[in-house]
Amino acid sequence: MTASAGRDFDVVIVGAGVVGAVMASLLAARKLCARGRVAIVADGVAPAAPNADWDLRVFALSRASERLLKACGVWQTLPPQHVFAYERMCVWDARGEPQGKGSLSFDCAEIGEPNLGYIVDGRDLQRQSLQAARSAGTVMIDGTVNSVAAGDTGVSMRLRDGREVRSELLIAADGTHSKTRELLGIDTAGHAYHQDALVAHVRTSKPHCSTAWQRFIGSGPLAFLPLPDGRSSIVWSVSLPEAARLRALDGAAFGSALTAASGAALGDCELASPPISFPLKLQYALQYVRPRAVLLGDAAHVVHPLAGQGLNLGLLDCAVLAEVLEEAGTAGYFGEHKLLRRYERRRRSENLLAATALDGLERLFASLDPWSAGLRGAALSAVDKLKLVKHSLAQRALGLSGDVPAFLKAGRA
Repeated sequence: MTASAGRDFDVVIVGAGVVGAVMASLLAARKLCARGRVAIVADGVAPAAPNADWDLRVFALSRASERLLKACGVWQTLPPQHVFAYERMCVWDARGEPQGKGSLSFDCAEIGEPNLGYIVDGRDLQRQSLQAARSAGTVMIDGTVNSVAAGDTGVSMRLRDGREVRSELLIAADGTHSKTRELLGIDTAGHAYHQDALVAHVRTSKPHCSTAWQRFIGSGPLAFLPLPDGRSSIVWSVSLPEAARLRALDGAAFGSALTAASGAALGDCELASPPISFPLKLQYALQYVRPRAVLLGDAAHVVHPLAGQGLNLGLLDCAVLAEVLEEAGTAGYFGEHKLLRRYERRRRSENLLAATALDGLERLFASLDPWSAGLRGAALSAVDKLKLVKHSLAQRALGLSGDVPAFLKAGRA
């Protein structure tokens, strides 16, 4: 397909993160745009340098995300040593016991899947997503969008250095603090959790058994994500003062605090990397589209990391948008508001459902009320005994239920 006369590109994507890069590759893979008709605009578009060790940023990717990354040529290029399949998951309340009372466990064998998903190195995923976009013919433009003007037949972006870039469709994938969303006049709602998530790699005296472990304690959820060398990557949500206190501890003291917080489920914990932290909040855009423009990923929604669904939701945004654009059949119709509204109706409802569910879980498990504590432990134990309910929850976590594009459900590109 070719762009309409007078347009530089069919599609311009603002943001060179994983979601933006994957969207660019997907437009080519689904044959929605001709080579050289998609551009990514971002400051300093340069891939991260390879590193033998695991990045502190890791992602738990669902089956749907795996299939999407295969469809656009990213998955096949990820270093095998930085992709690890986990086979089980165990979630338990602080008053319960892992794989005992007050816990909920999943096993891939019980649902007929080879695994429950993959832990993937964030640095490698970012680098290979950008490389796939380049290989698909995406034009990389180093710059910052300063203004946006949409017309009946296209959208024009003025960059900070004065250059103008024109396209049929603008995709904003520039993250939580999206300037493009602001330029489009789209407001957000939500609230801060007044928590930081501490991230680090740790060694434990007990093996992780290819299992993702998560304990709900009063200060927030604590997750252990398994790595192939026996270490685990932790995501520990705590209050801001507690985060500051923990960051100030030496390695031994941090390990002792982590052992206590985990109830020693994996034995003694030893810090294997300095911890980093990032603030947590719930944020959602009140609209996803404007004439000739659409939001993707964190520009549209930010959720609590307790279920590791943030990036998976963003990648599903990409898949649904690609499916909707296929319905247009020709690049000149990409920016039609009626068409983009189909994407908004499908993804905004799904993302709000996920955000509300995760927010509710965070509130329930953070409550110190004895009645709430008894309820959540009983609920986890009850669900653990209901095979059909567990199977349904597992399918949702795998990204294979709900409003999912057919090519992801079937696993075909």
